[in-house]
Amino acid sequence: MSNNIFVITEHLKGQVDDVSYEMLGKAKELAASYGGQVIAVLLGSGAKSLADDFAADKVLYAGHPQLAEFNPEGYCKTIAGLVNSHEPKAVLVAYSSQGVDIAAALSVECDLPLVAYVSNLNAESITSQLYGGKMSVESKVEGERYIAAVLPGAFPADAGKGGGATVEEVAVPELDGLKVRFKHLIEPEGGDVDITQQKVLVSVGRGIQNEDNLPIVQELADKLGGALSSSRPIVDSKWLPKTRQVGKSGLKVKPKVYIAVGISGAPEHIEGMKDAECIIAINTDPNAPIFDYAHYGVTEDLFDVVPALTEKL
Repeated sequence: MSNNIFVITEHLKGQVDDVSYEMLGKAKELAASYGGQVIAVLLGSGAKSLADDFAADKVLYAGHPQLAEFNPEGYCKTIAGLVNSHEPKAVLVAYSSQGVDIAAALSVECDLPLVAYVSNLNAESITSQLYGGKMSVESKVEGERYIAAVLPGAFPADAGKGGGATVEEVAVPELDGLKVRFKHLIEPEGGDVDITQQKVLVSVGRGIQNEDNLPIVQELADKLGGALSSSRPIVDSKWLPKTRQVGKSGLKVKPKVYIAVGISGAPEHIEGMKDAECIIAINTDPNAPIFDYAHYGVTEDLFDVVPALTEKL
């Protein structure tokens, strides 16, 4: 066993996801505590150059045509081989759509305990979020090694950028017999509004109660010259189209102003809007996780606050 920290990096369409840099930054702290090194793991095909700005001591690059696009079976098989042969102290995986697909399987293949929803960790303990972020649990892992599924947005990304890492190309296991094969990427249909390009977003959640109340929030968005967006439950209820959804299973947005109306702030939603320049939260629950990310907050009924704010504009 080594004291090194593995970071399983993610990328899409030639762009490294921010959560990869976030994990690399935290891995530097862990490696310093354990007296080890930061080892970034990069999978893909023709993706070696993506490692140029990784703040790591070494990058293990597995290049193969079957790894050009994310494939849970192929990725898990390849990563498990590297983890079992190098025996790192800890393996950091993003709690993302991709990470969720491989984390549990990786835990089984490598016979390592898995801690999910991780919002912080150090050499002594791991902190996880439960119940949509309303509760934090501090735990210790039995055994010397573990896998941590880290919530996107938990750590600053800048600390994970630097470059200068040694890149080692590693052998890839037999992948021709994979049961799952990538065919093509289906892009979401274009909507009436591209929320990723808006400077102001007024986003609505469960607190709106029913579809008939949406015009209350739409009017505020109109007055601000912005657009209406939402959390996943609103889209699941078919009150707004998928193109208006912010979050892990929706779109990532970076507006100048993001007003969260009746949104509690589940990790999946936070992932999509945490980089907004100014976040304003309106929620009657003072313990709602959204307030941990908001620059300004109002703990009053949205049906009182939103119309009053609209009237003032």
